[in-house]
Amino acid sequence: MDRLCLRRTVTKSLFRLSLRLLSTTESLLDSPSPAKVPEEHPPAPSPHTPRQRGRTPSEKQFETWIDILKPGFTPIEVNEALRSQTDPDLALDIFRWTAQQRYYKHNHITYLTMIELAISGKRYSITETLIEEVLSGACSANLPLYNTMIKFCCGRKLLFNRAFDVYKKMLKSEDAQPNLETYSLLFNSLLRKFDKITVCYVYMPSVRSLAKQMKACGVIPDTFVLNMIIKAYSKCHEIDEAVRVFHEMGLYGCEPNAFTYSYLTKGACEKGRVNQGYGFFREMREKGLLPNKTSWLVLICSLAMDRRYEDAVETTMDMLVNSISPDLLTYKTLVEEMCRDGRGEEALELVEMFRKKDTYMNEKTYRALLDAVQLPDHDL
Repeated sequence: MDRLCLRRTVTKSLFRLSLRLLSTTESLLDSPSPAKVPEEHPPAPSPHTPRQRGRTPSEKQFETWIDILKPGFTPIEVNEALRSQTDPDLALDIFRWTAQQRYYKHNHITYLTMIELAISGKRYSITETLIEEVLSGACSANLPLYNTMIKFCCGRKLLFNRAFDVYKKMLKSEDAQPNLETYSLLFNSLLRKFDKITVCYVYMPSVRSLAKQMKACGVIPDTFVLNMIIKAYSKCHEIDEAVRVFHEMGLYGCEPNAFTYSYLTKGACEKGRVNQGYGFFREMREKGLLPNKTSWLVLICSLAMDRRYEDAVETTMDMLVNSISPDLLTYKTLVEEMCRDGRGEEALELVEMFRKKDTYMNEKTYRALLDAVQLPDHDL
């Protein structure tokens, strides 16, 4: 009986709870939903959203040339495309892109064009990279290409040794044997090192070896190359070798010029062979050639120190006639040597004559020469 009463009580409670839930649900369904407020402005884009970048003019030109180069293009077509470029960076992009295409490989023509464009555009680091590629075998050997590489290396102080690496590779090649231009570049590069007497002796063996290799290759030198060899020997006071090369000039059909005689005159005088140096000077003047100023001054000082005052004065007057003025050291050397030899009065007369003839002599130089004159029995 008690269980029956408990069951009825639970049933009534559950019934009441169901009615409450039902009424609550109906009220929610009957109530109107809140109206959706329209947005006045669209949502702002996220700052991290990437914007689409436009193409630059260089990229457009690059794509244009890529479209022009049809599949199966040849190095000749690539070379034409490279030569049409004024921008070396764009040319390099085309050069690198074509190199990555299947069944294509650059040759010596395209490498030469690209190196010339890089040099003219002052892209020196790119030029060095291209040279290294060529030396590594990126293309076949070619004489104009290798000479261009040597010319660039000779013009860069840090690439001096690299120029001779290219030259050694040329010696081993059948298609790019060195020619006169090659040796002109190398000799000229070596002679730039001859600015100090101590350095001359360091590089003199290289000059001698290069001259022998030039003969072995059958290359006929010109006056410019022979003059550089004569200059190198004269700088190192190897006058006999310099004279030997001088006499060989006729065998090669070369005519000595003012530089030839100037190097020989200066070198012989510095060696102490004043008579030989003066002989070269006289031969040069008979041909109507004028030496450079340095050779003239060295000759005058050498003649004065050798007590050949008449020849020294004649050479000085010849210098003044050609509107070239000696420096103070040369004047003083001549005057002081004459005074030491007891010819002070003649030296004084010379000073007065030099003052009249030398339009470039200033008062300071004139006073210094007067002070250099020694007259034991006369008071200036």
